[in-house]
Amino acid sequence: MDVRFRDLSLLNLALTHGSYAHEGGTDRAGTYERLEFLGDAVLNLVVSDHLYRRFPDRSEGDLARLRARLVNEPTLADIARSLELGSYILLGRGEERGGGRERASMLADVLEAVVGAVYLDSGYGVAHAVVSRWYAERLEGLEEAPGDFKSQLQEFVQQKDRRLPRYRITATEGPDHAKAFVAVVEVGGRVLGEGRGRTKKDAEQAAAAEALARLGLLPARSRTPS
Repeated sequence: MDVRFRDLSLLNLALTHGSYAHEGGTDRAGTYERLEFLGDAVLNLVVSDHLYRRFPDRSEGDLARLRARLVNEPTLADIARSLELGSYILLGRGEERGGGRERASMLADVLEAVVGAVYLDSGYGVAHAVVSRWYAERLEGLEEAPGDFKSQLQEFVQQKDRRLPRYRITATEGPDHAKAFVAVVEVGGRVLGEGRGRTKKDAEQAAAAEALARLGLLPARSRTPS
């Protein structure tokens, strides 16, 4: 990571899982959870800053979708693995036996905690430099796949409340040689969009496009025609 900590207790705290603290008789204040909360905010700010400057013509919705591609559990876990962070996590015996050291969710959480520790120890400038180095290649290769409305909706929804959109085919219209399908997309039981298409996949894409438009994330002219 190439960062020198002045206060090593912050780094130690960032690497301490609740199971290890519990076995040592300490409470949650002695785990990485508070630093994870702080690091999540710092990491999102750094990535948002890069996206804002890199894509001056993109809308707020576009930037939010791009950020969701970069700040998510699989990406954070991948970065943590590249740093071999898992080998430094302080775990209780049960978590160790259960493979917690390689669990993506834990690696992502600890990486955020480390960002929080760097921020407290060295300030925003150093934290910005560290996160920027981690994301350099990902930012360079960042491209948005046009027309993949289902992926865009999923990224946005997961960023907000970590739920997955659910698609349902609600009707089939027309004769066999010219069928059209009607699909709706729901999140948490609430219908966000409806769409039609000649295939089920097309109908789902249209429903996702309508949902994005209703959320203010997609111009009306970009909607898939029904």
